[in-house]
Amino acid sequence: MDGVINMNELIKIARALVANDKGLLAMDESTPTANKRFAAAGIPQTVEARRAYRELLITTPRLGESISGAILYDETIRQQTKAGVSFVDALKQAGIIPGIKVDLGAKPLAGFPGEKVTEGLDGLRERLTEYKQLGARFAKWRAVIAIGTVGPEQLPSGGCLDANMHTLARYAALCQEVGLVPIVEPEVLMEGDHTLDRCFAVTQQGLTMLFTQLYTQRVRLEGLLLKPNMVLAGKGSFEQNTVEQVADATVTCLLRSVPPAVAGIAFLSGGQSPEQASSHLNAMHNQFTGRLPWPLTFSFARAIQQPALDIWKGQDANVAAAQQALFYRASSNRAARQGQYQAKRT
Repeated sequence: MDGVINMNELIKIARALVANDKGLLAMDESTPTANKRFAAAGIPQTVEARRAYRELLITTPRLGESISGAILYDETIRQQTKAGVSFVDALKQAGIIPGIKVDLGAKPLAGFPGEKVTEGLDGLRERLTEYKQLGARFAKWRAVIAIGTVGPEQLPSGGCLDANMHTLARYAALCQEVGLVPIVEPEVLMEGDHTLDRCFAVTQQGLTMLFTQLYTQRVRLEGLLLKPNMVLAGKGSFEQNTVEQVADATVTCLLRSVPPAVAGIAFLSGGQSPEQASSHLNAMHNQFTGRLPWPLTFSFARAIQQPALDIWKGQDANVAAAQQALFYRASSNRAARQGQYQAKRT
């Protein structure tokens, strides 16, 4: 009976994360990634600077109007506001569900030059249990899939896809066992000169393998969210597509690959500009009104955060303006879910 109650609770949380046209704020950058972005903005790379920035994000007024959940990092879930309120409690007070990134990063895959596999399964059950005690209600694990060539071999290889999708499914099963909603993120990277059609084929192949593995590992799809890439041409491709073409290819790929039982789909932004990411999501809702079997929302990091980081620059005097920029981007993505987003004309 405990298992039934547990799964009902997971399904309730998964549905809450994609309800009311809201989406997720990904603020789970690892310390090296956060430091890299701080360095580019001229901000000191210190524990206190990272804490202050994440407090800025979490305490943005009215953020809960557009954001349902926030993905934290190990450092962040243990931190507090200057007033001594834990970040987890501050999020709950704003009506935002706390989550946690639990993978330990993508490492070179032995025997497969140019490809990676995400590590972190060892000891994961114990870490998930601790994160739940700290207040997390969902988790996230990211796999990275590169498109390209290494010598005569086309990437991704079947071995790389198989290793990553199996690992995502093992992680998801462990999450559900301890009572956390798993977000599975199989990211096909934008780096490269590949076409939209090539991205479509790789994304479809990866998702098909992922859901086979999830089924094999007895993961309940009603208590799970998918965080996929949009179907896009590579950054280096001469052939860049229209917003409408990207929206059509992305949703068509998902309709062919993702079972309707999945609680929801929340896109990663993957290096798109904030305006591009919002415009693509907006077009999907306009072009496929009434034809989506699952909620289609956002789980953006840079595409919500970057304007705020650029304004903040590590200065207390800039916090209010940075929070306004964050609120605007979050609200823009909620509007995109409603098919009502309009990019600012410059």
